[in-house]
Amino acid sequence: MIDKQKSLLREQICDDIFALPEDYVADSDLGLFNRIISLEKFIAARNIMIYYSVQREPATLEIARTALSMGKTVAFPLCDRGGIMEARAVGSLEELRPAVLGIPAPPDTAPLIAPESLDFIIVPALTYDKKGYRLGYGGGYYDRYLLGVEAYTAGIARERLLKDELPIESHDVAVKCIITEERVLVLH
Repeated sequence: MIDKQKSLLREQICDDIFALPEDYVADSDLGLFNRIISLEKFIAARNIMIYYSVQREPATLEIARTALSMGKTVAFPLCDRGGIMEARAVGSLEELRPAVLGIPAPPDTAPLIAPESLDFIIVPALTYDKKGYRLGYGGGYYDRYLLGVEAYTAGIARERLLKDELPIESHDVAVKCIITEERVLVLH
C-alpha cells in the first residue's frame, strides 16, 4: 500500500518540479547554496559527501567546488546495480564520469571514504517532509547507506516542494536537518 502511495506521490512531485518557474529554480539554487556554505556543521566538516545534481534537482556542483576550495575532502556516491553505494573522493569535478543511470560519479579507483569518516552528507530527494523523511527515487541506495551512519545528514529541498508529512516505512531514515532557500530546519 505504501509503495503505491509513494509511486503516485513521486509522479505528482515530478510534475510539480517541472512546473516550477525557471526564475524560482535559479533563486532557490542560490538561496540553498548560501544557506549550506554558511551552516556551521558544513564549515566544520572535513569529509563531506554530496550528490551530483541532475535535471531540476537543487544544484550541488557549486557547493562541491566551494567545499574543495575550502580544503575539504569531497566524496560523491558510486553506485552499483546491486543497490550498494560507496563514497569515493575526488580532487576535482572533472574526475566524474557518467555511471549508473548516466549520473556522473567518481571512478572505482577513486579513494574510498568509509562511512564512519564522513562528517557531513547532503542527501538527495524529490522532496522532504518537515520531520526529515525523504521521498527518493525508489532505488533505496541512500536508505541502505545511511543506516548506522553517524555523519550529520542534511536534506536540501525547494521550499515550495516541502511537505508536512510523507508516507514512511520502517527502513526510511530521517535526515538531521532540512535546508531550503528560506530556512534551516534542525530536527535531530
